[in-house]
Amino acid sequence: MRLHTARIAPLTDGELTEEQKAACASLVSDGRPLLNIFRTLVRAPRALTGFLAWGSYILSKKSDLPPREREIVILRTGYLCRSGYEWTQHVRIGKGVGLTDVEIEAIKAGASAANWTEADRALIRATDDLHSDFFVSEAAWTELSRHFTQKQCMDLVMTAGQYTQVSMMLNSFGVQLDEGQVLDPDLKAY
Repeated sequence: MRLHTARIAPLTDGELTEEQKAACASLVSDGRPLLNIFRTLVRAPRALTGFLAWGSYILSKKSDLPPREREIVILRTGYLCRSGYEWTQHVRIGKGVGLTDVEIEAIKAGASAANWTEADRALIRATDDLHSDFFVSEAAWTELSRHFTQKQCMDLVMTAGQYTQVSMMLNSFGVQLDEGQVLDPDLKAY
C-alpha cells in the first residue's frame, strides 16, 4: 500500500446519486457488498462504466488466457506496482482458480522461483518486461510463443496493461482494503 488513508474517499451507500447507483448496479446484483475500488471509482460514473466493460473482457472467457495464468499475470503486475489492494483481492481470486499458497509466494520472487513450469516462467518474464520496459523483449516473446497462442500472448499484454492501470488508480487514489482484509506484510505502506 502506498498510502495509509484514502486520497479520494469511497462513497457510502447514502452518498450515491442515481447515476452512480446505476453505474454500480451490476456490481451489487448478487448481494455482495460494493468494494472500495468501485465506491471510489464511481465518483466518475461514466468512467466506471467504461472501466467495467474492458475489465469484464479481461476477466471473462472472451480472453483466451486461462484463469490460472491470468491470475499469475495480475498478481505479478500488482506486486511489481506495489498495489496492496490489487494483490489482496487477487490472492483470493487466484486461489479460487487453482493457485497454491506456495505459487502465490513465488509470484513475488518472479521467474527464478524453483516451482514454476517453463510456461509459467514465460508468463512472468513477459509481465516483468512489460512492467520495466512497456515492451515484451524478443527473447521473452519467443519463449512465450512456445507455450501460448498468438491470441493468448495478446491477452497477456492486455491483462498486464489493464492491471497496471488499475494499480496506478488504486495507489494514487489511496484505495484502502475492504473490511476484514489483511495486507500482505511485503506490501506495507512506505
